[in-house]
Amino acid sequence: MTYQQLLVELKNNILYITINRPNKLNALNKEVLTELAHAVDSAQTDREVRAILLTGAGEKAFVAGADISEFQSYNLEEGKQLAKDGHNQVFNAIEKSNKPVIAAINGFALGGGLELAMACHIRVASDNAKLGLPEVTLGLIPGYGGTQRLAQLVGKGLAFEMIFTADMISAEKAHQIGLVNHVVPQSDLLAKAEEILEKIKQRAPLALASAVRAINAGFDPKADGYQTEIDEFGNCFDTKDFKEGTTAFLEKRKASFTGQ
Repeated sequence: MTYQQLLVELKNNILYITINRPNKLNALNKEVLTELAHAVDSAQTDREVRAILLTGAGEKAFVAGADISEFQSYNLEEGKQLAKDGHNQVFNAIEKSNKPVIAAINGFALGGGLELAMACHIRVASDNAKLGLPEVTLGLIPGYGGTQRLAQLVGKGLAFEMIFTADMISAEKAHQIGLVNHVVPQSDLLAKAEEILEKIKQRAPLALASAVRAINAGFDPKADGYQTEIDEFGNCFDTKDFKEGTTAFLEKRKASFTGQ
């Protein structure tokens, strides 16, 4: 696929996905979502990709929200389908990615932009970032998982307050409440994300994928998180990476994982 709204580059086994609509503050439209769905899905089976770094072009915004002009005239059924497609094809796909995904949040992460960041496994924010879910000011609520993931990350009370007031919060406040993992100067944003990814790249890929499934199962009311952990733990014993990891430990050397 030739991307029109994304910049996609594989470098040192990290897939860099940059939403490239800086003149629109990287707002999410149908084309962006379609391309994101394709890029994330393709990465799942690409053995060269060990992790994904997701960010927005320019210094003003990660993603400043959804492109309201595209759905302003939608009716009830169209609105439900919009949310359903976004959940299934993009946001849930990122959360369930078997390759770790880090969001590098530069500037505004509002509405669908914050929802996109929350779907990622780890969030690093620049110190000028502003985060919020302002949907109620439009007569809406977050529709791409925001009501669920925000409560999971910061707790029910703070999620109610952020969504009810529609207020933006600073990167430092987001860090204090557990919404982002790290806050760094904007000039250090990508370097911090890369520092974390360099560590992740050294770990066993299949074990990382198992960890994603086990952790996510704990937040899925239809799943048994503990049983998923047991199953995934057992599955790891049937991998070459397990044999390599344990052998390397006993031989007091660095493991060389192949994702097999």
